[in-house]
Amino acid sequence: MTSSLTGRRPGRANRVTFGAWATAGVVAAVLAGGTTAEASVSPPTDSQTGSGTVWLCRPGQASNPCDLNRSKTVVRASGDKTVVGADPDQDSPFDCFYVYPTVSKEPGMNADLEIQKEETDVAMFQASRFSQTCQVWAPMYRQNTHAAFDAHPDLNLPAASAKIAYDSVVSGFGDYLLHYNHGRPIVFLGHSQGAAILIKLLSSIVDQNPPLRSRVAQAVLLGGDVETSPGSTTGGSFTHLPICARTGQAGCVIAYSSFPSTPPATALFGRPGQGVALQSGQTAKTGVQVACVNPAAISGGAAALDPFFLGTAKDAVTTPWIEYPGLYSAQCEKGTDGSAWLQVTKTTGPADQRPIVTVAPTADYGYHLNDPNLALGDLVTDVAAAETTWLKTHH
Repeated sequence: MTSSLTGRRPGRANRVTFGAWATAGVVAAVLAGGTTAEASVSPPTDSQTGSGTVWLCRPGQASNPCDLNRSKTVVRASGDKTVVGADPDQDSPFDCFYVYPTVSKEPGMNADLEIQKEETDVAMFQASRFSQTCQVWAPMYRQNTHAAFDAHPDLNLPAASAKIAYDSVVSGFGDYLLHYNHGRPIVFLGHSQGAAILIKLLSSIVDQNPPLRSRVAQAVLLGGDVETSPGSTTGGSFTHLPICARTGQAGCVIAYSSFPSTPPATALFGRPGQGVALQSGQTAKTGVQVACVNPAAISGGAAALDPFFLGTAKDAVTTPWIEYPGLYSAQCEKGTDGSAWLQVTKTTGPADQRPIVTVAPTADYGYHLNDPNLALGDLVTDVAAAETTWLKTHH
């Protein structure tokens, strides 16, 4: 079972030709002028646009890692296996805008824009199953690399390198809004560094703009420490975008960091004012509450998770995907210090020989590497339910 993504990519530098100064103008133009909804998108098929955006995933693009075959092998606790074919593709009226987590192993602080194995692997691993609910767009961006985090293990990155990564995502988002969105509703997807950047982008660009905010079908921001005011579904990260409180709620945010038990005091996720929270400028340690939404029971309580992982040779399956029903349950837990986490528990006994996730690379991460996949089936279902509600509300 894939539980981490490894490999080293050569350090070849590409330039962002659509700079921050142009990005601000693009976003301002889109927000000021608005757009007109259209039924479909017909982009060119190459991976790089005239604006300089390099698309890791884009509808109609050849070799699109976000359009992986969704057929699966269901592996039960007994060891029995059932192959299930992929549902037919649908021309969804929704877009997903995906920002991937830290995968680059280039030697510098910021990655280039070359598409390599690390990016395609993580897009398949995290985003491709959402293609049954939306058309996935994912720009390459100059993310902070593993080398950057090795130099700053507390995740508190230098402002200059953090700004390069953020501006690069905003550039891609501006290009997407101006040239490709055409007024379509959007689902935002992000994990880890990608979630932290989306927290900042949504707060700065989307949350305060009613027309654009009304196009948010849902946001799935995992391992990024979305925060609220204590006792509220808003405040903290966002003024208007609420944390999801019920299944099928549209225009809300699903957020969590997964751990097997209470995170250590030094945890890099799930605790306010430290670790990943610093990447989105959330420095307060008191007066805020880290958000936790159980994707399997949005209204609260414990529920069984629906985990999906990509198969490997040792799994002896013929499908890209493996589903492990009944392997885990989860429930949101909160501390008295504003911390919160999704506590994931194996629910079967020693006779169940299915592979399980492990804490890695340290206890401060918990199950961070597998945040999305532990509940990937639930998350796709949640997005589909939110989209149904959005359509009823807006049409």
